[in-house]
Amino acid sequence: MAINLNKITLEKQGDSHKIDLTKGSDNASQEIVINLNWTQKKGFWASAVDLDLGVWYELQDGSKSCIDGLQFAHGKGGAKNQATRQGCYTQKPWIWHSGDDQSGSSAEGENILINPQGISDLKRITVYTFIYEGAAKWDETNAVVTVKVSGNPDIVVEMGKQDRSQKFCAITEILFDSNSMTVRKLVTFHGGHSDCDKAYNWGMLYRAGSK
Repeated sequence: MAINLNKITLEKQGDSHKIDLTKGSDNASQEIVINLNWTQKKGFWASAVDLDLGVWYELQDGSKSCIDGLQFAHGKGGAKNQATRQGCYTQKPWIWHSGDDQSGSSAEGENILINPQGISDLKRITVYTFIYEGAAKWDETNAVVTVKVSGNPDIVVEMGKQDRSQKFCAITEILFDSNSMTVRKLVTFHGGHSDCDKAYNWGMLYRAGSK
């Protein structure tokens, strides 16, 4: 694990970092942002790459679900204050996906926002990303996942250094309690949603989807 004043890079599988969410007088400012960013190759022969960011989440009451671009495609999403397959920021699950970046051209990439007011309702999250189309290897994407909490160093997992052909990756696990959150690096590769689900005991059912 590499640490400087601005970021903490989780370098090895199993590396973790705990964030004290009680620091600071204004907890409402400690919004949690999970960001996926990647770069497109340049040149005539370069093929487009579309990555997607998603999470499985479990609440303290035992309810579980999944949020990613395939879940809210075809008009099944909505504004952050509405409960849709895109999530909801202002009520349970307190998690909202801000939108799908199909090109990798957005400077902000893809973001999942977690409302600090709902921390007491959250139990765990598995953050994942998958190559929807384009390059079959992660080292062709230069992808980086960053977990950001205001007032704390960014927590960084660099995906671009991985040389795997499997297109689905569980990136990090985030565990919550009332006062803190712990981010642990996973970076395990799978054949798809269902295979990864089984590896981390989420117990959901899946059917083929498209954008």
